[in-house]
Amino acid sequence: LSVGPDGATHQALEDIAIMRPLPNMTVVVPCDAHEAYAATLALADHQGPAYMRMGRSEFPVIKEAGCGFTIGKADIVREGKDVSIIACGQMVQTSLEAAALLEKEGISAEVINMATIKPLDEDAIIKSASKTGAVVTAEEHSIIGGLGSAVAECLAEKLPTPMGRVGTKDTFGESGEADELLAKYGLTAADIAAKVKETIKRKN
Repeated sequence: LSVGPDGATHQALEDIAIMRPLPNMTVVVPCDAHEAYAATLALADHQGPAYMRMGRSEFPVIKEAGCGFTIGKADIVREGKDVSIIACGQMVQTSLEAAALLEKEGISAEVINMATIKPLDEDAIIKSASKTGAVVTAEEHSIIGGLGSAVAECLAEKLPTPMGRVGTKDTFGESGEADELLAKYGLTAADIAAKVKETIKRKN
């Protein structure tokens, strides 16, 4: 969607879902320019096919220049105790904004940058979910087959946990400015915060 006015033919909302099932495929979605650079170097040394997804829009830098990148490892960008928000790409920044909104309401959100969708860092997911007891995923991608599906598969098998997914539904994109489209399809900080509040109500 952040591609903007080019419309549905240029908006890849299904690409992760296409790439994930391919044998031996590594799927990476950096959260900013610095991580994209580090991931590019890591993938250049990686043996096997890889797919790195990047958007067009400008968005804030989260990682420091010169940061490293380890394929298959997530990192916590904000500590929290009430809910785990697991995001990729530019939705990491949006998730940090959502966490700030939630803090005003007394909800402590942990934000995890899941820059590698495959292989998935299941240990990071289980560790965080065990601590917070609720998980919400956020991605600029369909909720079918993307990060949300990958995390749901992990939790279903290893640690059933109340979960919500923020992403596009069963739809194509359309032409418009990036911010307008993200709002139309429910991918704003307010949307993530609302999904968090809905999800934590299901905690035991």
